[in-house]
Amino acid sequence: MSKDKLTIICIVGASASGKSLFAHTIYDELIAELGEQSMVIIKEDSYYRCQNHLPMAERIKTNYDHPEAFEHELLTEHLQMLNDGKNVNIPIYSYSEHTRTSQVEPLSPAKVVLVEGILLLTDKNLRQQFDINIFMDTPLDICLIRRIKRDLEERDRDLQSVVEQYQTTVRPMYYQFIEPSRTHADIVITKGGRNRMAIELIKAKIRELANS
Repeated sequence: MSKDKLTIICIVGASASGKSLFAHTIYDELIAELGEQSMVIIKEDSYYRCQNHLPMAERIKTNYDHPEAFEHELLTEHLQMLNDGKNVNIPIYSYSEHTRTSQVEPLSPAKVVLVEGILLLTDKNLRQQFDINIFMDTPLDICLIRRIKRDLEERDRDLQSVVEQYQTTVRPMYYQFIEPSRTHADIVITKGGRNRMAIELIKAKIRELANS
């Protein structure tokens, strides 16, 4: 698959800003129409660095909202491989163990690749891989409420640890890294992942790309 037939769309924003919902809504509403080979989703979270060499007490101390927490170089390599028509093995990350599992998720190239995460636009080499950059502009108080609900229900966290992490790293890192990366966005989306006008606009663009 040649470069001109593959388009990589970056969806970035604060933690719990609606990135995953936006990406999966588009995917779910288009995949039956365009076919299984038309589109795939990659999560930046899958590329949190392997911490098997560290005891759990040290893993917990990691600043997961800093660019260094991610192996962006591996993600860049995987996007280049997909561009070259090659299959890749996506790491599978365990939020409860704070490290990667021994398993991987095989992924084949598609016409459109949606990549969603918090710090994707902070990395120059990654930015060079993206064709369209989308920034989810969601108020931080809404993000916090969503994050608490998600982490308690899905990630086996307790309220105190979620709030402490938000105060010490999540919010400060948003202002240091994520919010400034907005300058690299082609499209800024308000109202979160349920913004129907934005969803329909991106769906129309993907239909165009998939059928080209």
